[in-house]
Amino acid sequence: MTDSPLRAAAQQTGGAARDFFTGAGLLGRGLGLVIASPRLLGLGLLPALLAGVLYTGALFALIAFVGDLAAAVTWFADGWSTVWRDLIRVIAGAALIGLSGLLGVLTFTAVTLLIGDPFYEKISGLVERRYGGVPDEVEVRLLHSLRRSLTDSLRLIGLSIAVGIPLFLGGFIPVVGQTVIPVIGAAVGGWLLALELTGVPFERRGKRLKHRREELRKRRPLALGFGVAVFLCFLIPLGAVLLMPAAVAGSTLLSRKVFGLPTSIERVASI
Repeated sequence: MTDSPLRAAAQQTGGAARDFFTGAGLLGRGLGLVIASPRLLGLGLLPALLAGVLYTGALFALIAFVGDLAAAVTWFADGWSTVWRDLIRVIAGAALIGLSGLLGVLTFTAVTLLIGDPFYEKISGLVERRYGGVPDEVEVRLLHSLRRSLTDSLRLIGLSIAVGIPLFLGGFIPVVGQTVIPVIGAAVGGWLLALELTGVPFERRGKRLKHRREELRKRRPLALGFGVAVFLCFLIPLGAVLLMPAAVAGSTLLSRKVFGLPTSIERVASI
């Protein structure tokens, strides 16, 4: 009797871990779909390349002026000894780059999805049809889709900034700022990316941002696994540009899993 709660907790933990790694694997499955179909790859790369040029320029500008920016945010250390002043500014510079990386990944996705909305709608639709389509699919007009994408992207960018500021301040804490904060950042960033990337497939089902939050919370480990995998890959140089089509395909598979729809050819054939 006393072992039952422990056994149930262990099973629940094991189930959450399996869902997390299954979610992470959806990015790999999305990549496989894209590589197998040059059409999907071509559709997805152009918007990501355009956004990549903009963000690369912003990154070089940040690196060039990170010393000045670090000095500006640590004005209180101007009168400190050289050793302590330089140390706090190195930490500030690292925190600035970390915050910029978090915001860059999240806003890059939002901006790229906005630029490439018709392209990513097409990719997501092709993936849906491959696995049996969407029952009672809602047809969304282009202008409505763009307006929805802009509204939801602005909301998520605002949330990203609101979350990023405390993480930036946490980066000043010795040890914790260089260990715990990046882990929290990856988890938060992964969750926000999962929300962003599932916009198109959820819209196809007549669902908006609030519905995405509700549905993804029900499968939180699955959504987090996918989002964290995307977040970490997007931190790799050119990762966001090259993997954006795969992330869109993977988010469509994630949405199908959330709604209990087939994500394999075998299951489609058996229906």
